[in-house]
Amino acid sequence: MLNITIYQSNGEEELFVKKTREQLSPVSPDAQLNTVLIDEEQTFQEIDGFGASFTDSAAYLIHQVLESEQRSELMKQLFDVKEGIGLSVLRQPMGASDYARDFYSYNDLPEGQTDVRLEHFSIAHDEVDIIPLLQEALRLNPDVKLVGSPWSPPGWMKTSGSMIGGELKPEYYSVYANYFVRYIQGYKANGLPIYAITPQNEALYSPGHYPGMIMLPEAQCDFIKNHLKPQFVKNNIDTKILCYDHNWDKPDYPLTVLEQAGDAVDGVAWHWYGGSPSAQSEVFEAFPGKEVHFTEGSGGEWIPPFEQAFSNVMRMGIEILRNHSKSYVLWNMALDEKNGPTVPGFGESTCRGIVTVNQQTKELTYTLDFYALAHFSKVIRPKALRIASTSHDRIRSVAFKNTDGSIAAVLFNESEVSESTAIQLRGKEVLRLEMPSKSALTVRLESRE
Repeated sequence: MLNITIYQSNGEEELFVKKTREQLSPVSPDAQLNTVLIDEEQTFQEIDGFGASFTDSAAYLIHQVLESEQRSELMKQLFDVKEGIGLSVLRQPMGASDYARDFYSYNDLPEGQTDVRLEHFSIAHDEVDIIPLLQEALRLNPDVKLVGSPWSPPGWMKTSGSMIGGELKPEYYSVYANYFVRYIQGYKANGLPIYAITPQNEALYSPGHYPGMIMLPEAQCDFIKNHLKPQFVKNNIDTKILCYDHNWDKPDYPLTVLEQAGDAVDGVAWHWYGGSPSAQSEVFEAFPGKEVHFTEGSGGEWIPPFEQAFSNVMRMGIEILRNHSKSYVLWNMALDEKNGPTVPGFGESTCRGIVTVNQQTKELTYTLDFYALAHFSKVIRPKALRIASTSHDRIRSVAFKNTDGSIAAVLFNESEVSESTAIQLRGKEVLRLEMPSKSALTVRLESRE
């Protein structure tokens, strides 16, 4: 016998609602079925999990603007496996990103000064809001993994002399490698192990109004192979190194780094702002021993209607996982009623957080991203193995086998009409329903005696 747990989303008024079989829309006897076949014998990647980022802005809103009771309830909803959705991957900016209240690194100096011994290195900024929230997340869910990504080194290490623009000066490669070591050691001292890092967020994009840096593939190869990895080895650090951390449209970049830096690189981090998720498979097939991670995708007002926005997060999540990713991480954990705060001079923000914290009223609102992530994280748990499932242009699907033996499957109806759908496992049909257009379905199948 199978015990079936069902969650369904059918539009803005019904997001991630737990249902019984009887509450599902029945299928007419003569309907043409879209059957999703789940095959446990074919296995793929092991999952790390799902999550977002406690940017400086998000951490400030949650830690300082929310009342303590609101904060405790939110953290439980985000990270508790039983009472919440059990998020387990947090990708953390190392210093300021575009979503920070000001520009800062871990070693800021007056113009013209340098500090090659990093005597002024400090993570004190993070100890105010970010680290307490990360510690609470880890307490609620010991499976939480942290990924560190810098938007920019300290300005004095760069050709621009600023956190905006420029490139890393070659004479500071070793110093910057030690900067990563100090970051990892500082977080470890706070009970926060860093699971992985990327050398540079969006290495091919140099924004003119927030922290960023160009790091061409040849420079990243040199930095990782000859400086960063040796520093990790010297200091007994086993944190993974993921290259690239940018869009699907330039797979030649990670291919170059993997070819030239070899064993010094553990995998590739990807974003969704250009190209197709199939790029993940293209690189994976060329280097099957390297991990695939998806580290940033933001929703926002550029996808205005609710249905399109929710569909985008569901569709992308399924395709990202079907293309070998071990993680699915959205962007800001929280933003305010103006989609901020952002760094000074940023201009209008159009991004969307997992939750909205209204700075004026202190009202907390869960956005569609929270519910879309729930479809994945609630039932697909860390260390689950992806298994084969039928997926096509009408009904997209992805399936996993959890360590407790349960099967988790996420389905999304891509078509413009309702689709008659069935799920088949071990040669038997286990569920049949009518899936409305653009609806999502998550099921957990558990054998019982």
